[in-house]
Amino acid sequence: MLLELVFFWNNDSYYLGVKTLEKTVSLLIFPLFILGNYKEINFYRLLKIYSISTTVIVLFFFLRFTIVYPEYFNKYLNGIHLWEMGYVFSKTLGMHAPALNMHMAFVSIINFYIFIKKENGATKYLYFFIFLTSIFLLLFINTRMAIMDTAIGCIIVVFYQLKNKENVAKLLINTSITVLFISLLSIVFLKKDSYLKEKFSSIAFAHMDKVGRLDEIDHPEVAVYSSLVTRVSIWKSALELSYKELPFGTGSSDGRNELVKYYKKTNQKFLTKYKFATHNQYIDFLLKFGFIGLIVTIGYIFSFLYFGLKTHEPILVAFFFLFFTSNLTDDFLIRFDGIVFSGFWLTIFACLYLQKMKINNLKNT
Repeated sequence: MLLELVFFWNNDSYYLGVKTLEKTVSLLIFPLFILGNYKEINFYRLLKIYSISTTVIVLFFFLRFTIVYPEYFNKYLNGIHLWEMGYVFSKTLGMHAPALNMHMAFVSIINFYIFIKKENGATKYLYFFIFLTSIFLLLFINTRMAIMDTAIGCIIVVFYQLKNKENVAKLLINTSITVLFISLLSIVFLKKDSYLKEKFSSIAFAHMDKVGRLDEIDHPEVAVYSSLVTRVSIWKSALELSYKELPFGTGSSDGRNELVKYYKKTNQKFLTKYKFATHNQYIDFLLKFGFIGLIVTIGYIFSFLYFGLKTHEPILVAFFFLFFTSNLTDDFLIRFDGIVFSGFWLTIFACLYLQKMKINNLKNT
């Protein structure tokens, strides 16, 4: 929010500058109202409410999708046009697929954490079912980064549990059960969705020799629309333009327009046609605000890691990894939902930090 205010003068359109600024107001509101009442925040109860409600809501919309859009669902069930599946489903919720799956990745990590650590008896098995449901929805939405982040997030949770030596035998049993069921679910999913395997291998890394020369590829909108080569081509152009716009950048409301103009200037017809945004938060803020933008972005995102290390909570460290890597291939801090999602949880993590600091201070007195 301070970046937007300090660099407001650098916008060509003050109206668009105000629209960009208003997206960040939540970063003032959350600390003001939540941090002031940090003693009242029950972190683990909040995690449970968030994970269960998000899983149930997305599951409801999945069932709605099968009923209201049977032509799409039957098509995907028969293995047709699987590349569009997650994006079409997300659009029925009015969301961008990577943004929705970032939620599902965090929810899946929370469900796993609660299953192996927080619950016993029948409730434990209920959470295991909720966890498997969230994994199924994660695979259905089918974005590479979220699937990878979920796997690493669960590994982080297991690592912290082993580090704390909390009932290691029970942890290993629960983790083995989880791995077994996820493997079975993944095998079933891969049999129906052969595109998932291609997406992580041949499609993801195809045509890497064509960086900056996507127009040489036959029908690039089909062959490489969501491939790494397209992202790298965008990043290459954005970095070149960022260098030209130092030290203050293009202005927050002008970054994408200036980038599209640069595509056109460098005769990159495919990128110009689809007006691709930066798809990298670090480069995006470097382009818009110069070096200060890059430093602030890194500082903001690494705040999650700071609170995670200070509180020794794996969920916070897993969230950091999720948000850090997600912003390598997308730019969630230019989207209202990404700003609110990160701002809310950063504030909640700060509350947990303050609570633990208070407990430690009481122990030391």
